[in-house]
Amino acid sequence: MSLGTWLKAGTSATALVLAMAGAATAAPAPPDESSTAQAATVTLRYDDSRAPGWEAAIAAGVASWNANVSNVHLVEAAPGTVAEIVIVATTGWPQATLGPVRPGRQVRVELGSQAVDQGYNKTRIAAHELGHSLGLPDTKPGPCSQLMSGSSPGTACTNATPNATERSRVQSAYASGIAAFAPTDGRILIDAP
Repeated sequence: MSLGTWLKAGTSATALVLAMAGAATAAPAPPDESSTAQAATVTLRYDDSRAPGWEAAIAAGVASWNANVSNVHLVEAAPGTVAEIVIVATTGWPQATLGPVRPGRQVRVELGSQAVDQGYNKTRIAAHELGHSLGLPDTKPGPCSQLMSGSSPGTACTNATPNATERSRVQSAYASGIAAFAPTDGRILIDAP
């Protein structure tokens, strides 16, 4: 093969390698915001079929969390499907498994009538116990403005909305869907005064 043929072949091969390398290292087009938001949202199902008398409080507590955090969404489980959050009514003090619960895993929330009998607000109780499932520990003692202060502000407190710090902690726990891989604490937190 002549020197000229070698040079042509070498030049063509170099151009081909450079073109392929450029294509391999080119940055992918950024995803649009709606697909990013959807990909980052963790959906958790709850089953309240064993919590008669608590349906309205649970719905309000779920609505509060859904309105205040964007990367985790609580939905009622369809009959016959497995839920990540199992909610039951009991006669004791409210308690819950400390999360963050992972999709496909399960935690338990017990909504105890003993707290209601003593005058505590049902919606605050439900939202507070759901907060445990999402990974928030108690912040007792604390003011009424802290949902996770639980019973410490007294029976006059009806706040069922997480404050900025609580929202931020849940957002961090479920950032980019990472809660799917984060360990669940598994401790049971009993919310007696």
